Amino acid sequence: MKHSIVFSAALMVLALSACDRPVAVVPVAVPVAGPAGPAGAPGATGYTGAPGTTGDTGAKGAPGYTGAPGSTGDTGAKGSPGYTGATGATGATGDTGNTGATGAQGKTGGDTVIVIPPAAPAR
Repeated sequence: MKHSIVFSAALMVLALSACDRPVAVVPVAVPVAGPAGPAGAPGATGYTGAPGTTGDTGAKGAPGYTGAPGSTGDTGAKGSPGYTGATGATGATGDTGNTGATGAQGKTGGDTVIVIPPAAPAR
C-alpha cells in the first residue's frame, strides 16, 4: 500500500508536466494575387495516338440442336391375288388286268398234327 501511493504521485507529476508544454508558432508568408497578365499563345496540337489493337474473336457458339426424325413413308398398295389355274383333265382309265391262274385242289384229312403248348406256371 505504501508503494502504490508513491507510484500514483509520480504518475500524476509526469501526466501534468506533459500537458504544460508551450506550442511553437511559425509565421507563414501568404502571397497576394496581383492583376492578371495577358493570355499566352495557344499550345501546339498533340500527336495522334497509335491505332488500338483489334479485339479478340468472340467465343464459339454452342452447337445447334438435332432436327426431329422424318415421318415414316406410306406402305405400298397390296398386289392383286393371282388367278387359280384350271383343273387338269382326268386321265384315261387303265386296262383291266388278266385273270389269275386257278389254284390247286385242297387236301382232305390225313397227316395233320395239332400241338398245344402246356399252361404257364402260376406265379
